[in-house]
Amino acid sequence: MSRLTSVLTVPALALVLLATACSQSGGTTGPQATSTVSQATGPRPAPFDHGAVPVALVRQSGAGDYFEQWGTGAKAQAKALGIDLSVYDAQADNAKQATDLSTAINSGVRAIIVDHGFPATLEPLIDQAVDKGITVVTYDVDTTNAKVVTTSQNDADIATAAIGALATAIGKNAPVGYVNVAGYAPLDRRDAVWQKALGDNGWTQAFKVGKVTDSTATDTVPLVSAALTQHGEVKGIFAPYDELAKGATLAVQNKRLGSVKVVGADISNADIQAITAADSPWVATAGTDPSAVGAAVVRTAALQLAGQLGKPSVQFPAVVVTRDLLVSKQIQNLDQLRAAVPALALGQVSAADWIPVVAH
Repeated sequence: MSRLTSVLTVPALALVLLATACSQSGGTTGPQATSTVSQATGPRPAPFDHGAVPVALVRQSGAGDYFEQWGTGAKAQAKALGIDLSVYDAQADNAKQATDLSTAINSGVRAIIVDHGFPATLEPLIDQAVDKGITVVTYDVDTTNAKVVTTSQNDADIATAAIGALATAIGKNAPVGYVNVAGYAPLDRRDAVWQKALGDNGWTQAFKVGKVTDSTATDTVPLVSAALTQHGEVKGIFAPYDELAKGATLAVQNKRLGSVKVVGADISNADIQAITAADSPWVATAGTDPSAVGAAVVRTAALQLAGQLGKPSVQFPAVVVTRDLLVSKQIQNLDQLRAAVPALALGQVSAADWIPVVAH
């Protein structure tokens, strides 16, 4: 199999690292990242100059290694800024997230960060929050309210680069499987790229399965296993969310289909272990450092509260990392990946001299 280890540029990505090789497998999360806080040099503007600022973080789900680290970064940045952060976790229950958002609106907070969720469920409440004068910042939630600040990864470029790695691994005119769920903004944006890639590569989609729950990886395994029983001819699987990719990986391993390659999205300690361990079919993943993104979203909310953001949206550049890169540099966790790939750091995104920037 060919290898591509040079640095490639994809529009709107800071750095894309592609390196395709034979695969390996695994499963522990490895060491947890320790955060460092840069020294602020400027005076804090209102409302950060008079005690703690109450802010709510309303999450669709905090489950899974990626989202746990995202939350860790957000909490660390909030603490550094003097934000009193109230965290609500709906555990993938859309009705509960709506209730959580309603509770946050009536709790007296100055700002609300909405992390993932369905627009149909959340938009009426987001509009209500804006009408009450609450600053609203969303992460990977589509909204039509022009007063809401939206933040996201560049999902189209993430998908483009990840699918490119799959094309390198399996070539053109191959049967493929797809593990995704409709209704989530980032997954829908990645899906649009996938639909075009099918035709561009001459791939035949043999199946599409997947579900998002509070145990997405575990619940995805039987779905992919059943699909592979009917379609063992597939050469590759695209699963554009790391919990879905974990489930697909386990299913392929359980079926002993060593020739099937899995490409995912998002990156975490557990993902790195799964990609680099022996006999894993997971050959590449694409995404951002979740801790860095969580911190950057909080900084974005702080700048908007201070009247200094000056733009309606913020996007976070991402990387694509394959197993060959991880193995060649002996990378076992995110701390080591951050050192090897400086583009993962987002310290210059939504920064100001009065903000002590949290890094991991």
